[in-house]
Amino acid sequence: MEESLGRPLNGRLDVFMRAVIFANGQFSDPAGCRRLVQGGDLIVAVDGGTAHALAAGLAPHVVIGDLDSLEPARRAELQAMQVAVVSHPAAKDETDLELALLYAARQGVKEILVLAALGGRLDHMVANLSLLAHPALSGVVVRIVDGRQLAFLVRDRCCISGQRGDTVSLLPWGGDALGVSTQGLRWPLDREPLFFGLARGVSNVLVEEEAWVQVQEGMLLCVVTHGGE
Repeated sequence: MEESLGRPLNGRLDVFMRAVIFANGQFSDPAGCRRLVQGGDLIVAVDGGTAHALAAGLAPHVVIGDLDSLEPARRAELQAMQVAVVSHPAAKDETDLELALLYAARQGVKEILVLAALGGRLDHMVANLSLLAHPALSGVVVRIVDGRQLAFLVRDRCCISGQRGDTVSLLPWGGDALGVSTQGLRWPLDREPLFFGLARGVSNVLVEEEAWVQVQEGMLLCVVTHGGE
């Protein structure tokens, strides 16, 4: 394994507050994704997600994975660009995206934005959403962005920003969510339960530009669809 952890990335002693991870799922809007990236972000490409980062006009700081989706010509291009590569064997317990998330967390970032993590194989998509609950990420704000959709976990209390009419779904994740309260949604909750396996929390609506969600016990998967359904 070629491990770059602990060394300067691209020869610089950088301190990153946020990471943007390009996974290898569906990627239909390179320009839109490029606009999400801020100066000073740590850019991480997950194996074949390297092509997505480059399509968005971004050179990754590091490429992580078993590299089974990375063609030799692309590897040579990365080498010429002095991009760090962290390679792992194909026989491993973690997915490439999981390894990338853990790598970013070890760099001390406070926020991670994950792009191209949805679409394609259903098992991959569910696994990628499940990674939001990884114990090693409990102190990091992790969001999955897919076009107009944004997915993240609510572990205690959070603010949801958007426009009036945006769709907000609150799904109990990994078990029942108890003591759920909301403000700024069309159908409010007041310390109520949302039971795992039931769909009660689907398709609520923002009535303010900011809404608040709080859960006393358990976790919620929050999916915001900007522009409505």
